[in-house]
Amino acid sequence: MSVKAMNFKMDEKEIAEMKSIANIFHMSVTDYIKNAIADYSAKLKQDPFYRLTINARNADPEETEEVLNSIDSLSDDDLEIVSTKHFSI
Repeated sequence: MSVKAMNFKMDEKEIAEMKSIANIFHMSVTDYIKNAIADYSAKLKQDPFYRLTINARNADPEETEEVLNSIDSLSDDDLEIVSTKHFSI
């Protein structure tokens, strides 16, 4: 896997807090950020919208619109995840 640099802006207070926390845990700020992103990505991947649309990435625009319209019509009960079993297409 290749590694690439990214630049982004953050509030100075947030940066100072990150540095302080990373220092306490004897880790680099880079590792702190990587871990935070990995944790947040894992959380987002459990979101019902993500799980319902992940297979629509390769769909054409009409199929994508159909999937999104179907999702919009689902109730909260429909979106409740009752199993963590993953299916492959």
